[in-house]
Amino acid sequence: MSKLGLIIRREYLAKVRNKSFVIMTFLSPILMVGMVVLIAYLTKVNDSDKRVIAILNESSYFQNDFTITPSTSYVTFKALSLEKAMDSTSNMGFYGLLHIPESTSLLTAAENSSFYTRDTPSSSVVDIIENVFQERIREEKLESMGVSSAQYADIRDQYEIRTATFTGKVNVKGINEIKAIIGGGFGYMIMMFIIIYGGFVMRSVIEEKTSRVIEVIISSVKPFQLMLGKIIGNSLAGITQFAIWIISAALLMSALVVFLDIDPSGLNNSASMAGGGMSSLAPNPAADNATLQRYAEELFQIPWLMLIFFFVLYFLLGYLIYSSIYAAIGAAVDNETDTQQFIFPIILPLMLAIYVGFFSVFNNPHGPIAVGFSLFPLTSPIVMMMRLPGGIGEGGVPLWQVLASLVLLFGTFMGIVWLAAKIYRVGILMYGKKPSYKELIKWLRY
Repeated sequence: MSKLGLIIRREYLAKVRNKSFVIMTFLSPILMVGMVVLIAYLTKVNDSDKRVIAILNESSYFQNDFTITPSTSYVTFKALSLEKAMDSTSNMGFYGLLHIPESTSLLTAAENSSFYTRDTPSSSVVDIIENVFQERIREEKLESMGVSSAQYADIRDQYEIRTATFTGKVNVKGINEIKAIIGGGFGYMIMMFIIIYGGFVMRSVIEEKTSRVIEVIISSVKPFQLMLGKIIGNSLAGITQFAIWIISAALLMSALVVFLDIDPSGLNNSASMAGGGMSSLAPNPAADNATLQRYAEELFQIPWLMLIFFFVLYFLLGYLIYSSIYAAIGAAVDNETDTQQFIFPIILPLMLAIYVGFFSVFNNPHGPIAVGFSLFPLTSPIVMMMRLPGGIGEGGVPLWQVLASLVLLFGTFMGIVWLAAKIYRVGILMYGKKPSYKELIKWLRY
């Protein structure tokens, strides 16, 4: 075990003292925060560009139906021909011209109306205009049936059914999707960490193999100890860098928000501004506040400490499994170019876990697909993290599934380390020949 400790210490110090490692450790948070700030700024600039729409209304309908929204404003043309109105719209730089021809009925006016623009119009703007016509046509039809404006307003009231569990706990619509996104964020972090830092282990093995240093080291250390030491040493270096990234990025973002008065919700505001005029239904602040309060309560009730604990657990076990595979690949090849034929089969389960996990957990977190992928060792670190925000036990992930996935993960890790050590034992001394899958199977039999 003393030799294993020396290998771990050597791998860790060699990695953290590397100049590129140090530079990227402190430069990456600046780049990440800068990218977020740039996106927020560009989104704000994009949203501040209000579209001006000219209206040539030759009918007696739709006179006061177009109201200013955060993304659109209107200018009315009168006593102009369509040709002159289009020229004026183009010359004045307006976004487009809405032409409502003279008609004997509201329905005919709506059917014969046209919207002219220089290029293909934005779908959000078209939705705003279409929604105005649709609401007025619907109201006109209901009034012809004897339905008053007050009755029509009452008809438009939205309905949302109350849902609750058998124990009486009130559910919030869409909370499962939100929890899946939170868990998916943890799962995505695991995937990115494996892809980035798994390559560290592989490159470390290739460097020592090509420099023939491995021939000296292997004479005093068993291949299994050497491989395990590399995996643990590089993983500790990666965790150190990852922790510095998270802490420094959080501090930097907080400083920018406080001192530069940056609105961190700017990215969300753009979505609400874009759809500000897509619905003519009057907002209900009291209902919106109550809904937001219920969502906040649901998010507060998420077992965050448990989630972080299992994130660390699945994070470590998942990384150890994949880094063992990366180490075996590094031992089997002579340079990084030869690793391309082996990389895709490794990344495929990770990609599958992200995409299948999102589709299955979103729709049914306790369905057979979600359960199966959360138990399968190569995908369970990601898919199980998507299910865990719902809690463990009643209403959440059954305890036996969590324990089974952890046991399978640990057993798979030990099995892959054993198999990878057999490849490592033969591969680290092989030079000048690109191995095939058939040869790797032979090495496992030695």
